[in-house]
Amino acid sequence: MTTANLNTNARANRIDWVDTAKGICIILVVMMHTTLGLEAASGQQGWMHAVVEFSRPFRMPDFFVISGLFLASTIDRSWRHYIDRKVIHFFYFYILWVIIQFAFKAPFMVLDGNSMGAVVRSFLFTFVQPFGTLWFIYMLPVFFVVAKLFKNQKWLLLAIAAVLQIAPVNTHGVFAPVAQTLGIVATEGHFVLVDEFASYLVYFVGGYVFAPYIFKLADYVRNNKAKGMLIVAVWFVINLIFVLTGWLDLPIVALALGGAGALAIVAFATLIAQKAKLLTHLGANSIVIYLAFFLPMVVSRLVMLKIVPWMDAGTMALICLMFSVAVPMVGYWIIQKIGFGMFLFHRPNWAILSGTPWKKSNPKAALAPAE
Repeated sequence: MTTANLNTNARANRIDWVDTAKGICIILVVMMHTTLGLEAASGQQGWMHAVVEFSRPFRMPDFFVISGLFLASTIDRSWRHYIDRKVIHFFYFYILWVIIQFAFKAPFMVLDGNSMGAVVRSFLFTFVQPFGTLWFIYMLPVFFVVAKLFKNQKWLLLAIAAVLQIAPVNTHGVFAPVAQTLGIVATEGHFVLVDEFASYLVYFVGGYVFAPYIFKLADYVRNNKAKGMLIVAVWFVINLIFVLTGWLDLPIVALALGGAGALAIVAFATLIAQKAKLLTHLGANSIVIYLAFFLPMVVSRLVMLKIVPWMDAGTMALICLMFSVAVPMVGYWIIQKIGFGMFLFHRPNWAILSGTPWKKSNPKAALAPAE
């Protein structure tokens, strides 16, 4: 089967509002990284900061809710099939792209005065501590395994996950001395695996457990557009109030805002899915953007600060955002046209466990897309 046929089949089986929601989320994620990174580099805060702050309560919760939506269709498969599709699949892309990202970052670590030994140890530590922007790809297999282990106690798992989210799990004070003891270059100030596990497991499990109701919500909004717009408007005001008051990080409030925001994005995505074709296309390829946006983000930031330092930080961040989203998509289009480099975004046959339905006897067979 050709790549074109694979892509055609994949599009035929997709749900438009799901991809639209993913498109919204990936833009918000890239926006956060481009905006905060540029603000840190320029020393000034721009108007985009307000948008980033508004999206903070629901930006990642919605991604994890959507990731759990279709879990019911795969969770009863054999462990071999499940591990291949839900663990090896994502770790292939994590390992590949952590090597790519680290290759760009390592020289700067050395220039900052770190020894080669520290740099090597830091690279090895990325298999324990998720690296940079790739932490989401790292966390998904962990969540998939936990869900499989608790598949007969999913409500118990949801309750435990809610407690973890509400509890003040924070390893910022613990990680620094550990990093110093191990002699590694810490790119994060906390144990990502611990803190993000506690913060987001509830949304992933919630997407799995409440999937039937989430799809019913989408159907209701599609058939009642005026009420759907009212739901989104009410949520917008409530979310804005909590952001402006600074109460968005309070226990229980944060959990409620994350869940409400995820549902609001589902409703909003359903309302605009038929018109927002570009956004839906970006969502269908969100993993491509997520894996590759780091390089155009860094390059565009350096160029903007060099050639237009007088421009306000908000406008610079917006330009960097558009560039960071567009470049991976153009690069992916070129790869599809020339037929070389597909391994960057599609898992090759050799990385698929034998005995699984998607393992092809021909090693040059079509690849499994990174999603």
